[in-house]
Amino acid sequence: MAKKEIKELTPRDENYSQWYQDIVVKAGLAENSSVRGCMVIKPYGYGIWEKMQQDLDRRFKETGHSNAYFPLFIPKSYLSREAEHVEGFAKECAVVTHYRLRTNEAGDGVEVDPNAKLEEELIVRPTSETIIWSTYKNWIQSYRDLPLLCNQWANVVRWEMRTRLFLRTAEFLWQEGHTAHATQEEAIAEARKMIGVYEDFAREMLALPVIVGVKSETERFAGAIDTYTIEAMMQDGKALQSGTSHFLGQNFAKAFDVTFLDKEGNRDYVWATSWGVSTRLVGALIMAHSDDNGLVLPPRIAPIQVVIVPIYKSEEELQRIHETADKIVSELRQHGVSVQIDDNDNKKPGWKFAEYEMKGVPVRLALGMRDLEHGTVEVARRDTLTKETMPLEGISAHIEQLLEDIQSNLYNRSLQSLKERTYICDSYDEFKERIEGGGFFLCHWDGTAETEARIKEETKATIRCIPRDIPSEPGRCMVTGRPSKCRVIIARSY
Repeated sequence: MAKKEIKELTPRDENYSQWYQDIVVKAGLAENSSVRGCMVIKPYGYGIWEKMQQDLDRRFKETGHSNAYFPLFIPKSYLSREAEHVEGFAKECAVVTHYRLRTNEAGDGVEVDPNAKLEEELIVRPTSETIIWSTYKNWIQSYRDLPLLCNQWANVVRWEMRTRLFLRTAEFLWQEGHTAHATQEEAIAEARKMIGVYEDFAREMLALPVIVGVKSETERFAGAIDTYTIEAMMQDGKALQSGTSHFLGQNFAKAFDVTFLDKEGNRDYVWATSWGVSTRLVGALIMAHSDDNGLVLPPRIAPIQVVIVPIYKSEEELQRIHETADKIVSELRQHGVSVQIDDNDNKKPGWKFAEYEMKGVPVRLALGMRDLEHGTVEVARRDTLTKETMPLEGISAHIEQLLEDIQSNLYNRSLQSLKERTYICDSYDEFKERIEGGGFFLCHWDGTAETEARIKEETKATIRCIPRDIPSEPGRCMVTGRPSKCRVIIARSY
């Protein structure tokens, strides 16, 4: 197969959506399943998610959290106990009504057994606040049981009509933290701390600069008092909500009667948070870093960080190349670098080069007999598509440094793009014109849901957040001219 055939992608500037879909499929990350709206995450794509899981799980445990697991099915009555919560998820819920099938009358298939109707219908988990808080009622009796800091890794189902691999599917994978606290101050501190964990993870592991802020009332999580968010900019200038942390107040504690005795012997409702990220982070990686040659992965999250491609004509040559390649592999693995040798004889080196370029492997080494004679190796880096011939001596140390350089370059490249495409805008007419080109717009907003809805209806853009790190600056709403306390970030989003 020719290199061109392997690498053929729809260019980003021609059709960004199709370019994204092409990369997901051609890089072997995921594919549509036979179940409408659901995806099959392939081994390479799942390898990326595993690297995310491992790092996040470490961060959660370092901040005092423990993993648990709660049921996939939630009694329908639980969802209705918190009115705002059920309203937020009602349209996305999948409902189990029966528990048995039977052979149909024709004998050529099965049908639902009408006699096997559940006494209470079950909701397939869209999020776990209700089932978890019904359980916490039994776990929490006094202040000595607090704080309760749990996380679970799970799948959830939200019945989406318009789906896109990783970004929006009917079923997806995520983690969801759920914590209980004795005071409002502790719960707010927890919610802010966890959005900080996500912020650090995005920047350090995903090489993804993010804006941290608070959601508007319209955009916050159903049932929350406040929702903290990290918003990332994709290459097309659209925002991607990449992680959220919610201060839930006492809403769920009151709905499920979760109380505790404080140190003075008074009984009160506990204070709650929840927080999560999902497999849409894989989509964020694709859209933030990749190019028209395929996937580009930050080294710290890449399943394969280094691949070695032997160039040989005979088994004897391959054996000699292996002796040197195996030493490189051993040295790199001792330092925690993920590396593999591709000596598959069914594919030519040019095909392999294109394949690993498509898969976004950060560093590729080509090693042939001429290299052995000269004590050199060809080193290619995926982020810049450049290559150079390096001495074999000290190559492992050079590669380790190169991986760090690639990680930094990807972050700095994305940060530069974020800065260049973040604009201050005071004119609604100007905003309506410029939003067509994408970007984050710092605008004054009068704080009303009516104005927010008008912006969304007229421009398809939403208030992404009230940014944390931008000083408050009183002004006038760009839409209504009414007073505004600060600027907000408005953008089109995924």
